[in-house]
Amino acid sequence: MKHRHAVQTRNTGKTEKRHKTLKDMETLNDVAFLLLAKFDSYVRLENALAVSEYISDRLKGNIRFMEVGNRSSSIFPKLMPVGVKYEFVQDDDNVLHRTWYINRMLDGVKEKYVAIWDVDVIIPENQVYEAVNALKQGSDFSYPYEYDFLETSVEIRKMFLENKDPQTLIKCRDFMNRLYTPNPVGGVFFANLQSYMDCGKENVDFYGWGIEDGERYMRWLSQGKSISRVKGPLFHLTHPRGPNSTMPNSDDVVVKKRIYLSTLRGAKWKGF
Repeated sequence: MKHRHAVQTRNTGKTEKRHKTLKDMETLNDVAFLLLAKFDSYVRLENALAVSEYISDRLKGNIRFMEVGNRSSSIFPKLMPVGVKYEFVQDDDNVLHRTWYINRMLDGVKEKYVAIWDVDVIIPENQVYEAVNALKQGSDFSYPYEYDFLETSVEIRKMFLENKDPQTLIKCRDFMNRLYTPNPVGGVFFANLQSYMDCGKENVDFYGWGIEDGERYMRWLSQGKSISRVKGPLFHLTHPRGPNSTMPNSDDVVVKKRIYLSTLRGAKWKGF
């Protein structure tokens, strides 16, 4: 960036110049952060709280958190950061119909931009600002990371939960495993809300976890939308793999692959 501004030094009275960072220039007031969860373990609840605190404290983001479950807990919303808009929806299904609930959350968004953010994902701050800036420069969609979708170990996760500092994760990245190579498209993305709506939002034919991220990406490309990516990692806080982070049976896999392949035939992208 060529923009600079002067800072008055305390000791000499002279001015020194420094580059403005994207964080200096941008605010996230026009971004709605949508977080959706159905808890199947205490670890996932801990992750969700940590991610909510991170977005609230470090990014000052406008968070809408929807919890789906068979019964409401009076404790969890009290643990959420101040200002989070929390909603509980009763649903006795053990599997989270994620795509359907995301679409439901989108109906209440008034901001120009939206972030669909998994409740176990951490992105370094400056990558978030770069992703939002890409939208403001004309991209329809933006991923705040590139190739490194990194899985923390139990020990690294514990270290991060103690201080909520992304530098803890960055320093340990060489000790993490890469997931969903070579072109991950899940975890988190930012969108121009109108572009997202024009593309049909989420495909509710996908029920449960798996493949819907790839179908969504291919659908955007088939409709000629511009997609940007920010260099840098995504950190996934490890957790047990329950029914909402696995595909439960072979029939489910077949159905999802058929939906995905249908979208793939209409896409104009090579190398996925």
